[in-house]
Amino acid sequence: MSEYLETIKKIHNSSFRFVLISSGGGTNAISEILKVPGASNSVLEAYVPYAKESLDHYLLRQPDHYCSLDTTLSMAAKAYSAAKKIDTKTHPKKLLGIAVTASLATNYSKKGDHKFFIAIQTYKYSHSFSYQFTKGELSRDQEEAIVTNYIIDALSGACGINEGVQDQTPNLRIEKVKAEKSWIKLVDGKIEFISSSNQIPELIFPGSFNPLHSGHAEMSELAEKKTGLSPAYEICIQNADKPPLSYHEIQRTVLQFSQSYDWVLTKAGKFSDKAKLFPNSVFIIGADTLTRMLDEKFYLNRKDMLDQLDLFNSHNINFLVFGRKINKTFISLDSVQIPEHIKNRFTGFGEEIFRDDISSSIIRKVDN
Repeated sequence: MSEYLETIKKIHNSSFRFVLISSGGGTNAISEILKVPGASNSVLEAYVPYAKESLDHYLLRQPDHYCSLDTTLSMAAKAYSAAKKIDTKTHPKKLLGIAVTASLATNYSKKGDHKFFIAIQTYKYSHSFSYQFTKGELSRDQEEAIVTNYIIDALSGACGINEGVQDQTPNLRIEKVKAEKSWIKLVDGKIEFISSSNQIPELIFPGSFNPLHSGHAEMSELAEKKTGLSPAYEICIQNADKPPLSYHEIQRTVLQFSQSYDWVLTKAGKFSDKAKLFPNSVFIIGADTLTRMLDEKFYLNRKDMLDQLDLFNSHNINFLVFGRKINKTFISLDSVQIPEHIKNRFTGFGEEIFRDDISSSIIRKVDN
C-alpha cells in the first residue's frame, strides 16, 4: 500500500480540485494519486506532455528551457486556467494548477544537472519549489521518489491539509508570491486594467518585457520625441496564444520598471481589444508584431480581419512601427503590405533611425 495513502486520502476528501501537468518526471506522483480511491473528487485532469514537441504544443510555443522554473510556472498557470474552464461550478479559490518539470538520472551520462521544479498556481498566490540533486548520488528511481514526495507534500499544503513542504535543505529553493488585490480583480474581469499612474495611457508599448532591455528604452524615447506623449509599457497577463502569467511573472515584470517608467497590466490580448480599452491612443510596435497583426490565420477569415482592423479607425488608434529582424531579414514598415482603409494609421521608423537586433529571448538564453 502507498506510503502516501493517508495524505492522498485527505487530498481527495478536501474541498480542492486540481489539474496536474508533468513533463520529464513526476509521473509516479500522478500514479500514486490516481490509484487511491476517491481521485475523481479532486483530480480534474492529469496530463503528461513528455516529448519536447508535446510540451511545445501545450505551451503554444517552444520554451527557452524545457526543465526550468519559468517553464514550470507557465505550465501551472495554464493548468489553473484549465481547471477554471473544466469546473465552472467550484469557486476559483478552491481550484489549483500544479506542474512539474524534471531532468533526472537516466541510463546514460547527462551533461546537465539533475533537478526538478514544481509550481502551484492558485487564486491568491503562486508557489514554486526548485530542487537540485547531487549528480550521481542517487538512481533514477530514488530521484523519482523524491520528486513524488515533494509533489504530494506541496499539493497537501495547497489543499490546507498540513503546512506543506518545510525542508531547509540547501538543495531546495522555495518562493511564494501572493497576488495583490488588484491582480485578482483583473484576472476575475472585475477591472479592465491596472496602471502605475492615475492617468489613462495615451502612448502605449505592448510586450512581455521578459526582460526589459535597452532596445525597449530607445524605442520609447524616440516615440516620446515623435508624439510629445509619455510612454506606458503594457503587459497582457492573459493572451489567447500564450499561457497566462503566474504571479511570479507579474511581480518580476513590474519590478523591472523604476518610478520613471509607467506601466499598465491588461487582459487585452488582441489589438482590437486594446483599441476598445484605450481609444485615441498611439501604440509602439515592432514590424514583427505588425506582420502577426495582419496574418489572416489569427482571424476567422479575411473579412473578419478587415472588420477588426477597422476598429483602429473608429477608435482613433495610430501606430509607430519600428523595423525588426525577422529570421535573417530586416523588415520595416515599407516592407509590409497594409490594407488601404487603415494605411494612414501607421508611421514607420526606418533602419537609419533605429535598429537594434537584440531580443528578450536572446537575452534569456544567454543569461541561462
